[in-house]
Amino acid sequence: MKFVYFNDTGREIGIHPATKEHGTKCDMSTIQSLEERTFILPENTYPWVKMWDYGEEHGLSILVSPQKH
Repeated sequence: MKFVYFNDTGREIGIHPATKEHGTKCDMSTIQSLEERTFILPENTYPWVKMWDYGEEHGLSILVSPQKH
């Protein structure tokens, strides 16, 4: 499954390492403001998404984890 995220936060977003560890394929570089990022999940899964805000100093982080139907 393909999941596309658009960063409209006005801030940079780091991708949590567990995104890759859980089996989601994507460019792991920081998502810039107004940038779109595609996440490829294993077949027969859907995305479970969590975002953390560590404040201005440490920024935002996103986790995209595949879940079975």
